[in-house]
Amino acid sequence: MSTAEELVSKYENMLYRVALSHTGIREDAEDMVQETFLRWLTARPEFENEEHEKAWLLRVIINLCNNLVKKRGRRGEIELLDIYPAKTEEEQELMELVMKLPPNHRDAIYLFYYEGYSTKEIAEIMDAEESTVRSWMLRGRRQLKGWLEDERI
Repeated sequence: MSTAEELVSKYENMLYRVALSHTGIREDAEDMVQETFLRWLTARPEFENEEHEKAWLLRVIINLCNNLVKKRGRRGEIELLDIYPAKTEEEQELMELVMKLPPNHRDAIYLFYYEGYSTKEIAEIMDAEESTVRSWMLRGRRQLKGWLEDERI
């Protein structure tokens, strides 16, 4: 079982990126990361392994962010590429487009392509059916493809 210091060191940046992609406001993202760690400190859940630990934290932060955005009624707008460094201009353009996707599509694509989770693991994190996650990813990829094709015309 990780100590609080180990947990923060290991997951803080990843959780912040997820929170910022959801909230669009730096201060809110920081608050959501802190709240996630507070929930861990309060619950002190037992994890089967490191992947289970990471999935639990992701699920908590996604739920917290979704609740905050629903309460506020809208997302903030922030330049997310500061925390998603892109090596090329094409990668930067793609990340900008990913961040414009609807939240479920964005989360599924982010977790799959950037964090390396399987659709089964994403379904567990997002508390959804695996087929629903595949559908979100398919719709997200179609939307991205459409946007990219429109820009090339």
